Amino acid sequence: MVADFDPTAYGASGIAEEYDDLYDAHWETDAAVDLVAELAGGGRVLELGIGTGRLALPLLDRGIEVHGIEGSPEMVAKLHDKPGGERIPVVVGDFAHADAGQGFSLVLLAVNTIFALPDQRAQVECFRNAARHLGPSGRFVIEAWVPDVGAFRANRLVRPRIMGAERMSIESVELDPVEQMMRTTQAVFSNGSVRLYPANHRYAWPAELDLMAQLAGFQREDRWADWSRCAFTADSRAHVTVYRL
Repeated sequence: MVADFDPTAYGASGIAEEYDDLYDAHWETDAAVDLVAELAGGGRVLELGIGTGRLALPLLDRGIEVHGIEGSPEMVAKLHDKPGGERIPVVVGDFAHADAGQGFSLVLLAVNTIFALPDQRAQVECFRNAARHLGPSGRFVIEAWVPDVGAFRANRLVRPRIMGAERMSIESVELDPVEQMMRTTQAVFSNGSVRLYPANHRYAWPAELDLMAQLAGFQREDRWADWSRCAFTADSRAHVTVYRL
């Protein structure tokens, strides 16, 4: 049994210290920044779950005003320690409810962060909170994976995440199909040590996210398989979806 965890303590687990090293090379940062900058149209951007600033800092370098909401003070500290990071205002709190102001052109929720919220109600509230922050015709952009429950056997899965000469990681996942929850623990091996990072994911299929969006007053504008605008098909394992007020 994978233990429950407190999502507000995610950064306190120690992962904030090596978050960039673990993940930066595995994400489409340049393409994501290009698309977000285009969709924002020169307006202000609010990133929910801003983390250590992987997307926020390049957007700032393009002259875009960026704000954030983040649940982990440790992740915010890492962001503000980076060059330019101190110029990004961040509210520390639950991004389903926290208030960072109004009149944004675009709200961004990248890398499956919508699934960090504990249940469907919180995810619906996140859509509503995004709508409250946006100006007229504002956009809410979500990046998420498409759940692959067929990969599980007896509701359990063990898979490699990172394979390298200096660092590797293995993830164990327990599936609860009733609650649509994946309870995970990532074991990271490097420098002769092992570190365990738990996380929960309340997953949702794209059609469910579309309904949440409608409840918050959004309409789906576009959906692609990735940040490069490849077509979303039945075989796509992830999606980038744009909702608009």
